[in-house]
Amino acid sequence: MQFIRDQDVRLTALEGEGVVLHLHERKYFSVNETGLLLLEELQEPRTMEELIGALEGTYEVSREQATLAAQAFLDRCLAVKVVLPVAA
Repeated sequence: MQFIRDQDVRLTALEGEGVVLHLHERKYFSVNETGLLLLEELQEPRTMEELIGALEGTYEVSREQATLAAQAFLDRCLAVKVVLPVAA
């Protein structure tokens, strides 16, 4: 399954962190450096494996750590509709 950042989401990077504005939901969120990387990746459709690979390629983390971080972040983003599943 692939996921993508909602088209109504705007992302701004500020000193290694990000500010996320969901225009439709009218909500602001802040994300850390890892979340910023994942949201930037999700500008295009990505699989969970691709997100895990992005974390492994950027940070010195184990596959298990990258998997847990990517899954937790994706779950939170899906819950607030910042990220959406891509229809097959």
